Amino acid sequence: MSRIFSLAYLTAAPLSPPDVVALAAELGYGAVGLRALPAAPGGDFDPLLADKALVRETIARIRDTGVGVFDVEIVRLAADFAVKRFEPFLELCGELGAKAVLVAGDDPDEARLTASFAAFCDAAAPYGLSADLEFMPWTAVADARAALRIVERAARPNGGVLVDALHAGRSATTTADIAAIPRNYLHYAQICDAPVPTPRTNEELIFTARCARLLPGEGGIDLAGIFAALPADLPVSIEVPNDERKPAAGVKAWSRDALAAARAALGG
Repeated sequence: MSRIFSLAYLTAAPLSPPDVVALAAELGYGAVGLRALPAAPGGDFDPLLADKALVRETIARIRDTGVGVFDVEIVRLAADFAVKRFEPFLELCGELGAKAVLVAGDDPDEARLTASFAAFCDAAAPYGLSADLEFMPWTAVADARAALRIVERAARPNGGVLVDALHAGRSATTTADIAAIPRNYLHYAQICDAPVPTPRTNEELIFTARCARLLPGEGGIDLAGIFAALPADLPVSIEVPNDERKPAAGVKAWSRDALAAARAALGG
């Protein structure tokens, strides 16, 4: 079975969703990722929730190309989480035919965060969506062990752990921790690279994550070890934002190079 590579939102931004689908089809990606909610207040995102014409155009492009939506970003589980707020978002995901929702944990109360994750999983299930909890070292879910603990305690069949190579390489996560994640909790992973050593401040970590990642193979993250610990057929989202190099190359060339680098790093 060949691996699915998905063109992530941060790699192809600022292209519109229909144009991302068309570009993915042209370059040989099997799917795309879209961002319908901002990662942070004031952050960029696709205005799909407010623009029904954009949704229709995106669906038409999916139908024409055969390239579907893999994941939609980003649901942040904070202390004031209320599942009803995300009903329009989930309806949109269902309309787009998405498979997964990227979830971040911001609530320092782990018991409450676990309950919120379980509630979101329950709300996502009728749409055929997995809810994939991404660990990030500056959030309340700082490493793979914490993510797995929450997903296991939530005990929902559509719950999952999202392994982003950047965070796996820059958190207190080992390849043994990744290998310990049960297969049924793995729906996809994300690939990129970054320099070593790891920055010491959250501000530096966040800057790299959102603005300065490297193409796979260009940095010092142990991509071979991380992906050897994951299933060989696991879909991979190629997430490589770089605020200097991407504009210089152009989105098309950058997305093409990202796919080639990911394939080389993973052996095809």
